[in-house]
Amino acid sequence: MFSLQTMFGRKDKVFDLLKASSEAALEAARAVNQLTRDGDSTPFMATFSAARRREKELAGQISEELINTFVTVLDREDIEAMNSALYKIPKSIEKFAERYVLVSERLGGVDFTQRTEILVACTETVHTIVIELSNGLRIGPIRKLQDQLQALEAEADKLLLEPYRNLYLNATDPMRAMLSKDLFEILEKAIDKCRDVGNVIYSIVLKNA
Repeated sequence: MFSLQTMFGRKDKVFDLLKASSEAALEAARAVNQLTRDGDSTPFMATFSAARRREKELAGQISEELINTFVTVLDREDIEAMNSALYKIPKSIEKFAERYVLVSERLGGVDFTQRTEILVACTETVHTIVIELSNGLRIGPIRKLQDQLQALEAEADKLLLEPYRNLYLNATDPMRAMLSKDLFEILEKAIDKCRDVGNVIYSIVLKNA
């Protein structure tokens, strides 16, 4: 049974960088969940900015390491696909946070926390699935985690219908409805990005198992 640490070599940093990238995504998700709960943007936008900078740096470092490292088992294209998919999660989260801060005063009574909690659960699962790769290319555990991501995405899709119904049927402020819809869809895309990471990793395991 191979492990990523064995594949990359002890001195290689790629696996640690991938773990750090998934951690940055998790930090961003936790921050946006806190933001939608508390509504105070001052401390949390700094967290988003830091996580985003960290993610950009990590993505660049992973690409650089792939240039300098000879990988014998996993294709470079597969590692780059993981890198790219992870990079898109905090990017989507930051997009939500920036827009939410701008318009939150017009969105009183609109609850985003159920979705941000699902987003946190998704990024926790993404972090776990990245770590699981260090235990080897085992289809069983990876499939189980991928199933969890699919279930979380399905739950988020169901939750999306109710606010749409309320916003459109009881809309006295069309702009409020449009702003809310935009933010709900950004959160949905962020959750989709988590699913994409799971799909990429599952495909890699299937190909190399």
